[in-house]
Amino acid sequence: MRDTDQLPRWMDLALLPAINLTLALAVAGLVVWGVGQDPLQVLALLIKGAFGSRIGIGYTLYYATTFVFTALAVSVAFHGGLFNIGGEGQAMMGGLGAGLVALAWSAQLPAALMLPLMVIAAALFGAVWAAIPGALQAWRGSHVVITTIMFNFIASALLAYLMVNVLKEPGNMTVESKAFAESARMPGVHEALGWLGIDWPASPLNLSVLLAIAAAVGVGLFLWRSGPGYSLRAVGFSPSAALYGGIAPPGQVLRSMALSGALAGLVGVNEIAGVHGRLLLDYVAGAGFAGIAVALIGRNHPLGIWLAAILFGALYQGGAEIAFEVQGFSRDMVFTLQGLIVLFAGAMAQMAAPLLMKFVRPAHG
Repeated sequence: MRDTDQLPRWMDLALLPAINLTLALAVAGLVVWGVGQDPLQVLALLIKGAFGSRIGIGYTLYYATTFVFTALAVSVAFHGGLFNIGGEGQAMMGGLGAGLVALAWSAQLPAALMLPLMVIAAALFGAVWAAIPGALQAWRGSHVVITTIMFNFIASALLAYLMVNVLKEPGNMTVESKAFAESARMPGVHEALGWLGIDWPASPLNLSVLLAIAAAVGVGLFLWRSGPGYSLRAVGFSPSAALYGGIAPPGQVLRSMALSGALAGLVGVNEIAGVHGRLLLDYVAGAGFAGIAVALIGRNHPLGIWLAAILFGALYQGGAEIAFEVQGFSRDMVFTLQGLIVLFAGAMAQMAAPLLMKFVRPAHG
């Protein structure tokens, strides 16, 4: 039995990640000091860049919104006993679905109809793209890790082909579609707050953040407060025991992957409808892979995922501030800082568990 299996739940979900994050920051500080920079100055600039201004907060939450979608996708599959690393491709397909709907109907439909249609299309395209590897594992025995990796490349190639040969705006040298009509644009948070008389600086943060909050709440209710969610987690815990209890594992594998893909597909709403207003080639930009780290750090729980997503959003936004303000501190160092946090809070998440057990055992002894 793993040490964390015996830890109190609050330690496993809160204290252990906090210790891991502290260790990661300490090691990152040593690396920063080793290259001749002041660790405290770098940390202060990171916090200032991410949370020191309203526009910084807007960018941090914008990045976090995307990471929430991809991390929730990883989490749902994880609870179903699967490791979905195809969030990158599923997010591409979600953006493609939202973009196709916008290109077809945004000039005719009002925003009240257009935006829900884009959300549905993004979720549907992502779900279908993820369900194919799920079905291959459920009924053909193909490992979902391998197939989702392959589907990332297929999605990228398919999107590139469509953008270059079908959807590219005529006369535009950049590989992008024509701009959507205004009805296909997700309002920015600064605009929504303006309707309430609150002045807020413009940033990419848009009302997709509310969709991300709703998705996190929905995932939590589904997994821990519904019969289908219980069946999915039962198969993830022990397929043979679930089968003995009358739950068919193949159907649950397909369900978990489809739900996972639908969540990843919602990245397209945040990026395509909320920011760019047109289809592009590179709007996902690694968010699918970052979602894996966010899910690991967040312990595959919706609340933990939101906290971890804000952390990663702060690293992305604050890292840009550091690279701009500190001479000789390149973006490569920012990526090193991010990688150390992933290493300690994700891959080495159990390192501090034996030490914590020393405090738990006497209390129970």
